[in-house]
Amino acid sequence: MKIGINVLLWTAAAAEEHLGLLGDIRTWGYESVELPMFAPDCSPWPLLAGRMDELGLSRTAVTVMPPEANPISDDAAVRRAGIDHLRSCIDACAQMGADVLCGPMYSPCGALVGRGRTEQEWDLAVECLRRAGEHASGAGVTLAVEALNRFETYFLNCAADAARLVDEVGLPSVGLLFDTFHANIEEKDPVGAIGAAGGRIAHFHVSENDRGTPGEGHVPWDRVFPALKATGYDGALTVEAFGRALPEVAAATCIWRPTFPNAQHLATSAVRHIRDGWSRS
Repeated sequence: MKIGINVLLWTAAAAEEHLGLLGDIRTWGYESVELPMFAPDCSPWPLLAGRMDELGLSRTAVTVMPPEANPISDDAAVRRAGIDHLRSCIDACAQMGADVLCGPMYSPCGALVGRGRTEQEWDLAVECLRRAGEHASGAGVTLAVEALNRFETYFLNCAADAARLVDEVGLPSVGLLFDTFHANIEEKDPVGAIGAAGGRIAHFHVSENDRGTPGEGHVPWDRVFPALKATGYDGALTVEAFGRALPEVAAATCIWRPTFPNAQHLATSAVRHIRDGWSRS
């Protein structure tokens, strides 16, 4: 198990100017970094990979579906663009040495249509993820599909549905991402949902209820970590938090007020919290 952090706290597209940040992240005690991949070519992956290799940092990536690349669209061309987007992101992950690509890979974030999902949309998502998963398998990448809360998507909101989706895809290269922020909103039993998801969990986001510093909110970490450990999970525990430094990210995640003093406080407090909580569990 490695402790990681998503650099969306600082940037939506890591670049050469963030090489120093990667060094800071390693100094703070992190062993893994999660890089945003909103477009397959949004960052200089070989340059970043070289620096992370020097620092001994493993890496994962997170993506979202652009509006013009929606796997569950009525338009066949838009669906094909969704599969192409995922394939290109998988290739970029292989290029930078990321072993996990996570995120809501079934529809664009915030695309609410005033109803619940349809059976046709479900079948389209299974087909897309199966085709993307086959490509991921050949590239040595695991896809981790993320359920989001009801205010961000209508398609997949809870771990039980994410587990069913993964089961229907039926590939070892496709699992689910469990995020404690979304579970805090959607699950009747957020801790029990971890056990129910079990071995399907391919990635884990350590995210507080206010998306601020893990351990400074009301997520019951003293129960979360033991429940996750009981599943046999040995992947990265990746901090995902959002502040107001990036206006476009703050707007997308609805961060309207400060929830932590500064990014370094969040990062250093979170790594201690995870290390201590995991060792006690």
